[in-house]
Amino acid sequence: MDDLTRVREWEADVPPPTDEARSAARVRLQSEIHRENRVTGSATPSRRLVFRVAAAAAVAAVGGTVVVASANRDGNAVPRTSLTAAQVLRKAADRSRSDSSGLPIPRNDQYFYTRTYSTRTPLKGGRAKTWTDESWLSVDGSRPSRRQEHGKIHHDPPLGKHEVAWPPTSYAKLETMPTDPDRLLKELSLGGAGTPDGDRNAFFEICMLMRGPRVMPPGLQAAAFEALAKIRGVELDHDQVDAIGRHGIGVSYPKTSFTFVFDSETYDYLGLRFKGSGLKRVNGKWQTAGWYFEMTSMEKLAVVDRVGQRPQG
Repeated sequence: MDDLTRVREWEADVPPPTDEARSAARVRLQSEIHRENRVTGSATPSRRLVFRVAAAAAVAAVGGTVVVASANRDGNAVPRTSLTAAQVLRKAADRSRSDSSGLPIPRNDQYFYTRTYSTRTPLKGGRAKTWTDESWLSVDGSRPSRRQEHGKIHHDPPLGKHEVAWPPTSYAKLETMPTDPDRLLKELSLGGAGTPDGDRNAFFEICMLMRGPRVMPPGLQAAAFEALAKIRGVELDHDQVDAIGRHGIGVSYPKTSFTFVFDSETYDYLGLRFKGSGLKRVNGKWQTAGWYFEMTSMEKLAVVDRVGQRPQG
């Protein structure tokens, strides 16, 4: 019996997969192909890889949820690393620098296209929500942008000359940020680097910098990871899962609700996990309600010429 026949038999008694399951399976396949190419150097995915992801997609159809894939290529649990959190962050910085040459230098009249994948899981149980969002961000902020978050489309006007926003949303403003980790840490800790309040503030500000469909100029993301490595108290969360189902290593800071997730083998940055809540009005006052964990991963990044244009392939 061939692999495709086995997959078809598994699918025979289950409903068709939802759009969310199809999207998750497609993104998962692209992610695994990317990882396999790094290891084998082959441009063609192996039969075993395609079969494994196809089977996962079939199972995903049963519950309409995203299947969490195995921790590593052999399906075993992620081994606990002997590295410290600071060492993981420095390896992630090195990885970021090695990958930075893949994106062409954009013109100011162009757009960054991003596709992000997000999952939100209620703390008290219940069905997880998933989103695949696409955004077109003006490189220099001089043109209208179209940004999508949690399925909702936002039409952002051009940035004003005197507009102050943190974190910066335009690539041009991000380019003005220091790529020296010591300078960046000092700037984001509001002058209190090395103190508990300053370190906590710097960790939080770097989390804000990495949130959303934001494109990092060369060297800035690496500097952010190296700045995190200099913060005393950063710690490892050994087994984390990103929005596409990839298992990895988490790095967090005590008493904060954010965790950076990195690939456990390549140290690629996979995304940011955080704890959040909704709001409800009770007796005329707003109160938190509906706590959840959310994980967001950028799955695609490209430079395009206009809003609505998608990269080929």
